[in-house]
Amino acid sequence: MSDTSIQKHEKVFAAPKVDAQGRENLIGLSKDELIELLMQYQVPGFRAKQVWHWIYQRGVKSFDEMGNIPKDMKAFLNDRFSIGRPTVETEQRSTDGTIKWLLKLNDGQMVETVFIPEKDRGTLCVSSQIGCTLTCKFCHTGTQPLVRNLGAHEILQQIMHARDVLDEWPSSGAKDGGRDFTNIVMMGMGEPLYNYSNVAKALKICMDGDGLSISKRRITLSTSGVVPMIQKCGEELNVNLAISLHATNDNLRSEIMPINKKYPLDELMQACRDYPLDPRRRITFEYVMLKGVNDTDDDAHNLATLIGNIPAKINLIPFNDWPGSGFECSDMERIEAFAKILRDKGLDSPVRKTRGDDILAACGQLKSASKKIINKK
Repeated sequence: MSDTSIQKHEKVFAAPKVDAQGRENLIGLSKDELIELLMQYQVPGFRAKQVWHWIYQRGVKSFDEMGNIPKDMKAFLNDRFSIGRPTVETEQRSTDGTIKWLLKLNDGQMVETVFIPEKDRGTLCVSSQIGCTLTCKFCHTGTQPLVRNLGAHEILQQIMHARDVLDEWPSSGAKDGGRDFTNIVMMGMGEPLYNYSNVAKALKICMDGDGLSISKRRITLSTSGVVPMIQKCGEELNVNLAISLHATNDNLRSEIMPINKKYPLDELMQACRDYPLDPRRRITFEYVMLKGVNDTDDDAHNLATLIGNIPAKINLIPFNDWPGSGFECSDMERIEAFAKILRDKGLDSPVRKTRGDDILAACGQLKSASKKIINKK
């Protein structure tokens, strides 16, 4: 898929830019865009910078909370713009501490976001689309047709909602070591590189020291292999890259991941070799363990050969079942034997601990009930 066709895809499945009251959400605008927009209404640049600070450093949910903004300006902003959050349709908490939110957006569509607490970090799994076009056979999200892309504001709102719940805004003074929420993975519903412009815009605000102030070292973008966009992602964002691999030959990968028919493994692996990495970083390859499908000793040897000299970590993911999946998880003994082959070849291959499966929040289980709305003329 060329850059032009990806842009067309983004336009067709674009997110609405205004709410039901016709107000534009200021979340998702770059600082320069915010200044330019407000200057059209004779708002001085320094006031726009104050608004930016209140949104991203203080995490306020309304203009009325902006202490150093004049009263008449607050009234103007309230009338024309919004900085609100999605509505929480449901919040589910797993026995292991994982939290899953079903968030209702301005147009009534819904998306899932998951927070996974661990001993030394807390990771937010962020969605980039409602539904997905990729139809990977083992993924629950892939059974939901693409409804639409998320806007940059909707991607950021997921992150901001998590900070609201955990009370962890930059202005709170907590350092990274004192925070529960430390990392972001673009690994929720959807393929981030099929909504690149919105994802990139959101992540740039995340990485801005005056924005959400999250280091690129703590952000990972996971893709099923949209090869033309991997290089662009590396050049513009240079966040950590994760590849949903799941097979070691084109025949099997094309069967369980149809995107491989367009971007076969040799092209995908070359894109990984070309991805800009400093010496301390590695590409993560995600490999879901499917019983009798991709879990033999030969598969392990072939995986090591396929990755070759790419600086890599291989996350072996026990398959998380969902209703009607048609797959089973490999036995733990088989997973450990698979991992040992990789480790003996010098490859870091941890077995990912399943989190949140009791609330369908584990890897590959996300799905909302949203459907594409067809406007009848």
